Formats: sequence, C-alpha cells, structure tokens
Amino acid sequence: MRRLTDRVLHHRRLVGALWVLLALVGAWAASGIGDALSRSFDAPGRPAFQANREIVRQYGNGGLVAPIVLVAAPRDGRASDPDVRDELRQAVERVAEAVPRSRVALPTGATGEGLVSRDGRTAAALVLPPVGRAAPDENPEALAAARRAAKEQQVGGAPLRVTGIEALSDDSGGGGGIGLLAETLLGGLGALIVLAWVFASPLAFVPLLVAAVSILTTFALLRLLAAATEVSFVVQFLVGLIGLGVAIDYSLLVVFRWREERARGLSGDDAIVAAMGTAGRAVAVSGLTVAIGLLALVVVPVPFIRSIGFGGLLIPIVSVVAALTLLPVLLATVGERLDRRYSRRHAGPEAAQGGAGWTRWSRFVVRRRWAAAVAGLLLLGVLAGVATTLRPGQPSVDALSSGGEARTALTRLEDSGLGAGILTPVEALSSAETGPDVGRRLREVDGVGGVVAPTGPEWQRGETTVQLALPREDSAADEGRATLDRIREVGPEAGARIGGPAAQDRDLTDAIYASFPLMVALIALITFVLLARALRSVLLPLKAVLLNVLSVGSSFGIVVLVWQQGWGSELIGGVPATGSITTWVPLAIFAFLYGLSMDYEVFILSRIREEYDRTGDTDEAVIAGLGHTGRLVTSAALILFLAFVALGAAPNTEIRILATGLAAGILLDATVVRALVVPALVTLFGRANWWMPARLERLLGHRRG
Repeated sequence: MRRLTDRVLHHRRLVGALWVLLALVGAWAASGIGDALSRSFDAPGRPAFQANREIVRQYGNGGLVAPIVLVAAPRDGRASDPDVRDELRQAVERVAEAVPRSRVALPTGATGEGLVSRDGRTAAALVLPPVGRAAPDENPEALAAARRAAKEQQVGGAPLRVTGIEALSDDSGGGGGIGLLAETLLGGLGALIVLAWVFASPLAFVPLLVAAVSILTTFALLRLLAAATEVSFVVQFLVGLIGLGVAIDYSLLVVFRWREERARGLSGDDAIVAAMGTAGRAVAVSGLTVAIGLLALVVVPVPFIRSIGFGGLLIPIVSVVAALTLLPVLLATVGERLDRRYSRRHAGPEAAQGGAGWTRWSRFVVRRRWAAAVAGLLLLGVLAGVATTLRPGQPSVDALSSGGEARTALTRLEDSGLGAGILTPVEALSSAETGPDVGRRLREVDGVGGVVAPTGPEWQRGETTVQLALPREDSAADEGRATLDRIREVGPEAGARIGGPAAQDRDLTDAIYASFPLMVALIALITFVLLARALRSVLLPLKAVLLNVLSVGSSFGIVVLVWQQGWGSELIGGVPATGSITTWVPLAIFAFLYGLSMDYEVFILSRIREEYDRTGDTDEAVIAGLGHTGRLVTSAALILFLAFVALGAAPNTEIRILATGLAAGILLDATVVRALVVPALVTLFGRANWWMPARLERLLGHRRG
C-alpha cells in the first residue's frame, strides 16, 4: 500500500487529470443510462417463460403483460340485461380499438364465463395488450390509450372504469417519481449535513467529491457493460445511492486516520502514507468483500439477477480505487488548508486517542459483556425468526395502490364477488383439438371462477388456441397461490402450456431461490478466507460471517413486519400489507447488505487487531478499537441510511421495499451488531480470537515473526 501511495503522490497531477476525465465521461454516460438498461425479468428455460414467449410469438400480445381490466357497474339495469349488455360490448370494443393488436375477452355470450357477478350488477372485460416498447411486462402507451377511450364510455349510466396491475401501479406513482438524479442529490445533501457535523470543517466536501467522481465513473463503466450485455434497470439506483454511501464510507475511514496521524505529529505526504498503510488496507479488504457479495449473484440462473451482480460489482471496485488514488491527491493538495481550523482546535497527542464518548461506551460493554451479548443476540434472533415467514413473490394487488380510479374499480370487483384474481388470469396455450378438454379440466379446478374461451380469430392461430382461467383470489394470497399450483398441475396433464404473469413470477421465484443456499455458501466461504488473511485469525472471521448472516436475516424480519404483514406499509408507502415481498428484492438485500455491513466489521476488527498487536490485551484492544472507530461507523451508517431514505422516494413499491430493508439493516447493524454484540463477543472469546494454525497462516500468505 505504501508503494502505491508513493506513486500516486509522485504523479498527483496525472492521477487528478485522469479522474477529471473519467468524471466527465461518466456525466455523459449517466445522462442516457436509462435507455440502455433492461427492464426484463425473464427466467429462461422455465415452463411459464417458454409458454409466454410462445403466446407472444403467435398472438402478439398477452403473455407476461397483465391485462387491462375494464369494470362496468351500471346504475340503470344489470350487466346481464340485453340492452346493457350490448352497450357494454360496444364500449369495450371502442376501448379495444384504441389498443391495436390486442385481444379482448367480453363478458357476453357463452365465452364470458366468470366475468359477470352473480347478481348481474358488475361485469368485467379484459383487454390483453401487446408487449410494450420499454419493457416486456408492461405497456404504458396501451394503458394510456385505453384510459382515454374509457373516459368517453358509459354503461348503464355509469362510467366504464379501468384497473389492472399496471393501472394500479400507475395510480400509486409508478409512472412518475422524483427521478434518480434527484434521489442521488437528496442523498448527497443528507450526507453533506452528516459530514459537516463529523468534520466541523470544509473538509466535509472531500468525501462527497470522491463519491461524486466514483458514481460518475461507475456510470461510464455501466454504459459499456450495458452495450455488451443485458443490465437491469435496478443497477442504476444501486450505483447512484449505494455508490454514494460506499464511497463516502471508504473516504471517511482514510480521512479519520489521516487526521489521527497528523495529531500524532506527522504532516504532508508522511501523514497520508501512514494513513493509507492502515486505513487504505482496510478499505481494500472491505471493498473486495462487498464486491464478492455482489459477484456471488452470478450463480443465480436468471439473467437480470446476474446483471445486478456484474453491474453492482463496479460500485465497490471504483469506490476503492478512488479512495486509494484520488483521495490521497485531494488530501495532499487541499486537505490541510480545508482542515486548518479544526487542526488548531484539536492539536496534540490527546486528539489521537479516539472519541471519549465511544471509549466510555466500549468500557461499559466490556464490563457488561454477557448482558450485551445476550440482549443483542436475542433481538437479532427474534427478528431473524420473523424472517422465516418471508414469502417471495409479487405483492398483493391491494398493495399496489391506495386510491384512484383503478383502486375504485378493484374494490368494486372484490365487493361484487368476482374477485381480484381477474387481474392475474392464467393463460392456457393448447392445440385447437384439445382446447375443449383443457377448458373442461380447468373449470373443475378448485379456486377457478371461470374459464374464458373466446372463439374469435384473435384467440386462435393455426392449430392452437388460448384460454384464460380466472382465479377467484389474488395470486399473491394463499388461496390464489394454491389455485395457481393446481392449474399448473392440471394444465400440462390436459395438454396445455400454462403462462401469464403469475405463472412466470412463480417460475422466477423458484429459479432465484433454488440457488440461494449456494450463493450464501459461496459468499461465506470467500469472505471467511479474505478476513482470515486480513485479521490473522480463525474465530474472528467465522464470527463475522455468522453474525453478518444473522444481521441480514434480522433486516428480512423488519421487511416482513413492515411490508408483508403491513405494520408500516401504510405509513411508508400508503398501501396495505403486501402479503409477499417482490421476488428479487430479498436476494438483492442480502447481496448488498452482507457486503455493506461487512465494511463495518472490517473497520472495527482491523483496528482491534492493530491495538491487540500493540498491547497484547484483548479488552484494551476492544476499548481502544471501538473508541477510534465508533464515530466513524455511526457516521457512515447514518450517511448510508439517508441514501436509502432517498432511494425510498422511488415511485414503485418494490424499490421502497428494497430501501426499507437496506436502511433498517444498516442501522441495526451499526448499532446493535457492531456497537454491542461484536465488542461483547470479542471480549468473551479472549485469547481464542487470535488463534491461527501455522499451516493455515502459511497457506494464506502470512509468515510468523
């Protein structure tokens, strides 16, 4: 590390110029990054994915795109009355004309089974739009056209209302939001406030500058990656906001140590080299750990999850390189001038002794080690136990919106007895010859409210036909999930291929979480090896890995309580309990939170290891180590928390769930885990912390003496 720092400082002008150039290129790349990213959630090779692809290929619509649902509740007469029925048919056909290349299921005639309520006062029609230009699972242009056309229609003296998965999301703000740039700026403003409090000098701008350059450079690399392969749109949020937090974390660690070295009497380049020799090494280990957590996503056999792994991998790598190269240049050129006022007030050896408040806290934890360990582990264990009830899948349709026309129409469907399952019909693709038998078998499935089997040409292509099975319950509910399972069992037996959004989501969930244990094992093994080498210990990295898994599990428990069970979903998102957690979100939370929380573990344990090597006393090493790093970890966690709060301003529920998991996990990890459980356990383990077999030490590249 000393050699690298010497070279960077020797060529400081060149290094600075290169980073300026990369930032300018990144600014250009970030301006159009959204158009270069994919919104696909495909699960290649899975039955529902293949069925949906074939449906779209042959019919040009439907498949993964959820239908636009038109709801009529006539005031004059019933939907089953001949005159009202004709009026409804004409109104629906006019809406369908506004959505070219769509399929329509009308609530009239023999093919309208399951689309008219038993009392005849409510009816629904389905318009299956083609795949949109921007994403394979939505068509906002078709929805907008349908809404415009529906506004001009009335049935039985009442308006024709529009609902559906996409319409509900759109009403909740899915088509708007403050935008990625505004979210990043909001997170940056929060970070600046914290940094100003931490540094009490203009030096607060330095970590923020490093973060800005790191984010822009990462966007440049992301643009190149997107040109070579598919990259999910989720990555842009992670680059903008997690990149902000990670880059500032690494800068904080180095700048804190640089201040400490200057307080000890070093100045100029000597203080920078000394700081990089310790803090720089910890930054490298932390960044590598975060990167591995993200890279492990590539073992999941789903393209968009892999793209999150590859794209997210860029964030910690660029942040580490910036902290090891750009930051020393900034400290060498403007650091002392920006920090002059602080240095005058905090000069002398006492300034290098760590924070008095954190030193008192660490002494308290060391004295009450058993109580601290039990209390912290009990809280983590309870939350991790709640996490065992986590249900990956699409959130309930009720949680997609709390108001608006689409919500009003959905409520009407539910009150009429037609049920929310109409919004997520199951498509059955079969031969025309076996179609009648398929329909008969699907009607017999428990939980199916009806099977729509139109006979028009838009529902038959060549020798194939498509039918819609209408579950009575939302596919996110227990009854709806069970109904879908039964349909997927009966359909293939009758010779049908089962598709639709709910079926593909189930396949996506299976594909992702079948590889989850392998991903966890891979991350745990590699991080254990890295930490064992860095800390020269067997027990400390083993504890770190197990505690990190428990910490992430606790954050899952918070997500379950807040969103799945609805203990905070109304307050945060204005929606009721989701019933499920969006399929990809728990996996992304694990990958990112595991790596981010390991940052704090490395920051604290590296300093404890350093103090133990100096004193040979475990208790004193814990007190001194936490005293020096406690304020750093708290500040870094607060900055990340504010970044995730900004992420929570995103318009769609799934990003809000992700932000909740990350924000809650970071705070829980920085307080309960790192400030309470970690120091307590290290003091309880005593000398066992530092045990390392000689053969393993040589294997990891260390030499005794």
